Amino acid sequence: MYLKDTHKIWIATGEKAVFLEPGMANRHGLIAGATGTGKTVTLKVLAEAFSDMGVPVFLGDIKGDLTGMINPGKENKHIRRSIDNMGLDSFGYDYHSYPARFFDVYGEKGHPVRTTVSAMGPELLSRLLELTPVQDGVLRIVFRIADDEHMLLSDLKDLRAMVQYVGDNAKEYKLTYGNVSSQSIGAIQRALLKLEDEGGNTFFGEPDLDLSDWIDWDEEGRGVMNILECQELFQHPLLYGTFLLWMLSEIYEMFPEAGDLEKPKLAFFFDEAHLLFDDAPKALLDTIERMVRLIRSKGVSVWFITQNPSDIPDSVLGQIGNRIQHGLRAYTPADQKALRAAANSFRANPNFNTEEALVALGTGEALVSVLDEDGVPSIVEKANILPPSSSMDAASEADVKAAIEASPLFGKYEEVKDEESAYEIITEQQEKEAEEEKKAAEEEAKAAEKEAKEKEKEKKAKEKEKAKKKTTSKAAKKATSAFTKTVNSAANTIGREVGKKIVRGIFDTFLKG
Repeated sequence: MYLKDTHKIWIATGEKAVFLEPGMANRHGLIAGATGTGKTVTLKVLAEAFSDMGVPVFLGDIKGDLTGMINPGKENKHIRRSIDNMGLDSFGYDYHSYPARFFDVYGEKGHPVRTTVSAMGPELLSRLLELTPVQDGVLRIVFRIADDEHMLLSDLKDLRAMVQYVGDNAKEYKLTYGNVSSQSIGAIQRALLKLEDEGGNTFFGEPDLDLSDWIDWDEEGRGVMNILECQELFQHPLLYGTFLLWMLSEIYEMFPEAGDLEKPKLAFFFDEAHLLFDDAPKALLDTIERMVRLIRSKGVSVWFITQNPSDIPDSVLGQIGNRIQHGLRAYTPADQKALRAAANSFRANPNFNTEEALVALGTGEALVSVLDEDGVPSIVEKANILPPSSSMDAASEADVKAAIEASPLFGKYEEVKDEESAYEIITEQQEKEAEEEKKAAEEEAKAAEKEAKEKEKEKKAKEKEKAKKKTTSKAAKKATSAFTKTVNSAANTIGREVGKKIVRGIFDTFLKG
């Protein structure tokens, strides 16, 4: 609950009221506790206080129970008892709804969340896909060629087409960009297929989400609550990690250095935070650690909600200054060790044993330690968390749909755009090359056919000439044969006559003698 008069966030009340200094909220916070101990209530109370203070909020809704913020709360005996015991009525406590916008990577329960492959960039993608240094180098070459040849990488099909294109033309690019091995191309394609199988085609595309749309206020000056539907998303760790890696990097780049502010510019709440770290790619862990360490100077407050502080890496936990610890269970040696670690993280209160208090806390109770105005952790207090003003029940699908359609962002991101990008350019180029090859093949076939016809014509002409010559030869032979017979016949006749004359001459001479 935000108190305007004192400019403080009222979190809980025990022997005394516990307040969070808005100027220390960007030192980040942790809300921990076993299932059913009241973590969600605490999350809502803080998120509502930030909104009332004019700070936009981002909430990852893992369980689907944060949608109720669009509806006013309803009184019950437990809430009434808290109101009476804490004297909240005198501070203007009432039930009311909060301005909320819903987002969903799958576009089913909120405005679609997308970004382009080009905006993600080779560095984040390479780290996310856990590529080797050689594969990372090849991916950077792919992006550089895409830039140089003015090919936009919008979605995964663009990137896959571009990777294949570079691989197919590796020899042409070698001298200018460096060696591109087929092994690296294959490894990158396999990694992209894995991301595609997890739903990457849904996340990458246009229009891409402008995160400045999260920085908004309603007509009363309250910060808008941006609620991301995560019930399905967190079941796909690689896609969830891709979204978070992109979002955190974009937020980090979006805000300039601001130093110490009176209040944050934006507050993040990551429910079921262990899902961020369980089997998360190293790139995501590095980004979260860097963000938690550096982004506070940009006026961003980050809160992790989880069952046990041990779910959070030490490198991140060490950057958290505000802690709200609900009850823990300690049945196993591992649980007892975690309990001791949680108790030791607080500045001890001489009025009670912290470790014993942790296992005895009831629902809605918590151990609270926040940073004072000088940034020093306060002595831990055992206190009851204030009730939220919005509904604890999840909103109906009809209410959520109505809120989505009433949002000023409705229609801005709903329709997918698939304008000309790398895939279309490469496909068109390949089709053009295929058409040219087909045309060349057809022309070659026509030339071959023409040549074959010419050869056939020439062959037939030769055969005709040969036949003609053969016919002429036969006629000549026949004529020669007839002439020869005539000559021979004439010769025979002449020969006979001459012979007769010669014989007669001989006999005449003989008789005269």
